[in-house]
Amino acid sequence: MQLSRGMQLSREELLRAYRGMRTIRDFEERVHDEFAAGTIPGFVHLYAGEEASAIGVCLDLEDKDRIASTHRGHGHCIAKGCDVTGMMMEIYGRRDGLCGGKGGSMHIADLAKGMMGANGIVGGGPPLVCGAALSAKTLKTGGVAVGFVGDGGSNQGTTLESYNLARVWNLPAVFVVEDNGYAESTASGWAVAGDQLKRAEAFGMPGRRVDGHDFFEVYDAAKEAIDRARAGDGPSLIHVCLNRYYGHFEGDAMTYRGEGEVDRLRAERDSLALFRKRVSEAGLIESGQLDDIDREVALIIDGAVAASKAAPAPTLADLTTDVYVSY
Repeated sequence: MQLSRGMQLSREELLRAYRGMRTIRDFEERVHDEFAAGTIPGFVHLYAGEEASAIGVCLDLEDKDRIASTHRGHGHCIAKGCDVTGMMMEIYGRRDGLCGGKGGSMHIADLAKGMMGANGIVGGGPPLVCGAALSAKTLKTGGVAVGFVGDGGSNQGTTLESYNLARVWNLPAVFVVEDNGYAESTASGWAVAGDQLKRAEAFGMPGRRVDGHDFFEVYDAAKEAIDRARAGDGPSLIHVCLNRYYGHFEGDAMTYRGEGEVDRLRAERDSLALFRKRVSEAGLIESGQLDDIDREVALIIDGAVAASKAAPAPTLADLTTDVYVSY
């Protein structure tokens, strides 16, 4: 049996993967608490529970590579290297946020890191990915573009048209369908006809289904798809099956979920706990090193929240900036 590529990562890479997942989890748990306390404006959609997908896909990406996210984008931002304090300030609507406090939770972007933006438009990311992939191919940068979309977004015409365009133009693109079981409150088993991998097959793309709670399984699939795209062999699709811990949005009562469903997921399908178990049993990392990361990340999140609460809000003069692009 071939050893997982993820299990062949260096100690430093494994620690970086765990740090990324821990940062996403703690960031989201803290945003949940702060939103409940009434200190965060606007809408928030949390990524907690899905950490292995974002980190597994983005670990091998570089700044020249592009990703397009969804309304549930905090995890993708962190996985792509966006500054955590800048993100928190953006969510708080502060002037020093990554987008000047104008975008908020659903529109965080950092082009310097290759993060083209979270997106409030369902299925809005795949067409952007086709553009980024075409640019990389035309300019011969060696870059790859990755589009994240949910199970609901996978039904949008924009997504299917992007599959077709990426295949026709043989673009260096990877489409990641993060299927957390619910499009808002509608079960994907009820609303998604057919099979995601059959959809990939219909457009002549390779597809692979993975357990989104397992970092190593996600990483292996992503590594294969990214390497394929860089080699000029065209687009791929990854169907990631996972679960979110919170509602579709903060304030969602989740009456559509079964009794005890989330508690069971936290107890049995926690991507961080599964990662710790795998690397510890394999003797790759000592548990004390992971505990150190837990403490370090907690301090970073505390600092990000404190800085955000103390940061200035945008001024009236900021209202008319960033409206038009200057060339």
